[in-house]
Amino acid sequence: MNKIILASQSPRRKQLLEWAEIPFEVVVSDSDELFPPGLSPDAIAIHIARKKAIAVQHKINTDAVVLAADTIVVLNENIIGKPVHREEAVSILYALSGEKHKVITGVVIKKGEKEIAFADITEVVFHELTVEQIEFYVDKYKPYDKAGAYAIQEWIGVVGIKSIHGDFYNVMGLPVSRVIQELEKM
Repeated sequence: MNKIILASQSPRRKQLLEWAEIPFEVVVSDSDELFPPGLSPDAIAIHIARKKAIAVQHKINTDAVVLAADTIVVLNENIIGKPVHREEAVSILYALSGEKHKVITGVVIKKGEKEIAFADITEVVFHELTVEQIEFYVDKYKPYDKAGAYAIQEWIGVVGIKSIHGDFYNVMGLPVSRVIQELEKM
């Protein structure tokens, strides 16, 4: 497989591509995460990923394959972003406790004008979490760069997740097996 450009500074996406042994280099996108009103959650994730891919395409000015992704968490039709501070992280995890939510990753792969775009959805159910568990996790792992205030591969995922339906790696930030299938098409 030819080297691709990963339009992300996410250490988790980088790690997943390394595990898949996909040759890549990172070029960080300078795009914002704003989106127009009225989009569905999967369309929002794709919209933001597309903005990242286009920003990197303009930055590198070559015909390289650019891979961009954006992950959002949806609870009861409400999008939950990245927490700004400790209190918000605790509040988010308290809201997710005992509930089912969706993790949606929008992926955009671009080479010149050619584009493949899709959203992958995984349902995650948390056990009822105690205040002590939530505060321990937030204080130790500081999940401020994570949509939904958690990382499935960290302590909270090991002890707090009751079930998942869908791609585990999508919850980490990139549905790698589907990305590989789509890269092979391109």
